[in-house]
Amino acid sequence: MRKLRAAQAGVPGAEQRAARLIAEARARVEAARAELAEAIRAADRDGARQVDIVAATGYSRERIRQIIRSAEDNA
Repeated sequence: MRKLRAAQAGVPGAEQRAARLIAEARARVEAARAELAEAIRAADRDGARQVDIVAATGYSRERIRQIIRSAEDNA
């Protein structure tokens, strides 16, 4: 019984640690996506063909267009 209670007592702390790790991972993913989007925009500005950007990123051609247009819309 003691081991069960000890394990149960540790659950809230483990949940908090897991939630923190998930939040940190999501933040890293968001930062990586922003960095990739900026690299895509830079490649477009430098004259790279969209088909080459598609091949390099694995994104669809439409997604590449959306990323490039989002920079134009915010300019």
